Amino acid sequence: MFPGLSSRDVLRMEWRDVFFIHWPVDPAVVEPTLPDSLAVDTFDDRAWLGIVGFRMDGIRPRFVPIGHSFRELNLRTYVRHDGDPGVYFYNLDADDRLGVALARRLFALPYYRAEMTVREHDGGIRFRSERSHPGAPSAAFDATILPRGKAEPVESGTLESFLVERYRFFTERRGSIAVGEVDHEAWPLQDADATIRHNTFFEASGFELPSGEPHLLYSPGVDVTAGWVRVA
Repeated sequence: MFPGLSSRDVLRMEWRDVFFIHWPVDPAVVEPTLPDSLAVDTFDDRAWLGIVGFRMDGIRPRFVPIGHSFRELNLRTYVRHDGDPGVYFYNLDADDRLGVALARRLFALPYYRAEMTVREHDGGIRFRSERSHPGAPSAAFDATILPRGKAEPVESGTLESFLVERYRFFTERRGSIAVGEVDHEAWPLQDADATIRHNTFFEASGFELPSGEPHLLYSPGVDVTAGWVRVA
């Protein structure tokens, strides 16, 4: 965690019903897609591409009691900038016109509008998304996530920790690398199963769908604080 919250407590929100679906890939697949000053971060010599979906509730400035909510689905990988670990997003699809517009403007992140539905299904959560953003590549996703076991914090040094305990994201802004930071308690995580019916998120971002079975995790969620994006 980061000491102190003053610079990371501009916004408050809740991330709920979070699923992480990750595939290992050769670092050479990821490296050409990154800005020059970002380096691929690896675990056991493998880069990772992840689809992460969740419900973002109560998004609000500090001291404002009522917030805004929407659903999000993103494709991301893991990077380092001057040795600092973080996340690099290829897309963040969301079902909220205002939220997408503000996030693109204030945080320089590649947000896209999408039509999404989330409901209980066969004891799990069915998450469906269809991108509707004008001029953007089409992208669709349809999967049911079934959590298993008890939610517990992960151990440091594990693959699970590498994939989820990330408190920075990097993005390009006006030709420079910018960084945003968040703070929250350690993720409570459960194993999960998934039935993926449709997924064109990789194709939409210029990747082939990785082969092999993905690594799956689920979390009931965390409370989050975030600051503004700044030059790294």
